[in-house]
Amino acid sequence: MSTPHVAPVRPTALVTGASSGIGLAVARLLVAHGHRVVGTSRDPDRIADADRVAGVEYRALDLDDLAGVTALGADLARDGVEVDVLVNNAGESQCGALEELPLPEVERLFRVNVLGPVHLTQLLVPGMRARGRGRVVMVGSMLASFPLAYRSSYVASKAAIKGFAEAARFELAPHGVWLTTVEPGSVATGISGRRTIHSPDGSPYAAGLRQMLGRLDAAERDGVSAERVARTVLRAVQADAPVPTYAVGSGAPAVFALRRALPAAVVERVVARRFGLGPRGVRA
Repeated sequence: MSTPHVAPVRPTALVTGASSGIGLAVARLLVAHGHRVVGTSRDPDRIADADRVAGVEYRALDLDDLAGVTALGADLARDGVEVDVLVNNAGESQCGALEELPLPEVERLFRVNVLGPVHLTQLLVPGMRARGRGRVVMVGSMLASFPLAYRSSYVASKAAIKGFAEAARFELAPHGVWLTTVEPGSVATGISGRRTIHSPDGSPYAAGLRQMLGRLDAAERDGVSAERVARTVLRAVQADAPVPTYAVGSGAPAVFALRRALPAAVVERVVARRFGLGPRGVRA
């Protein structure tokens, strides 16, 4: 029998990647709504004063280092920090043709985008379950539902994290702990300047990759704000029983309705057309 969700007087939230973009906006919003917030960053000492949020306790975390994830969990337990809300936001973006993606870089992406967040969840969920309450929000991507050429590794990582959340919901909901995924579409966070691109000299895929990146960068410049995504995360945190997925930006939820109504081949053509990709990779 499910234990009723009873929010603590001042719930504690852990937000990964809280120094910029969506994570920064989420940390700021949760503080404004009365949460104690622990925000992680690879190097908290390098966070600019303008990007520091009053009321956020910053801790170092590199999701590529799974031992470091374990150490953070141990540090929180040692300090008596009981996390009620975990927002797995930190991640990396990667582009390249499947044929040309260096396997070590794909492995690194999966450690950062999947294994690190999953391990952190494993460390914090037992406390939530014991207290009979908790929220875990995975910040995914609409690309998990609308895959895009030259983004195969990133798409796969976001689909994986969504799969963990959707399946584990059935395990944890009876204990008052809810997992959900927030899927942003294009977000204006400046991530295009931090995207890792793999395209060796003489690549037969170079033209198609350039075409896709030009459209992707334009979509992100015109995308929704990080603050809007943060408000969606807050909805998931505050809901008595969060739905499996919240989509925001890029025409959601209308595009999801079309995806359900239209044949998969039609949806694929629509996505390809939007990013200038034809049946041979580059629109003539």
